[in-house]
Amino acid sequence: MNQVRDWTGSCQRCYRTTNMHTMSMFDVSLICMKCADSERKHPQYSQAAEAERSEVKSGNRNFKGIGAPSELLPGMEWEQLENE
Repeated sequence: MNQVRDWTGSCQRCYRTTNMHTMSMFDVSLICMKCADSERKHPQYSQAAEAERSEVKSGNRNFKGIGAPSELLPGMEWEQLENE
């Protein structure tokens, strides 16, 4: 996802209905707090956060992120494997 969309009440990653959301650190998806928690545990999260900080520091407030890793798609399979 690389285009900002309005919040519709559903997570743009897992599609759950929720009243709370945040923007993904990896892209411009508006995600639920459960998906945000999963994102923070992802091995590439610190890379995405540093890229965001660097872009904002240089004045780019429209950074679209480094792109969401495919394993962050619904199901979060990487997280399930990590906990087994």
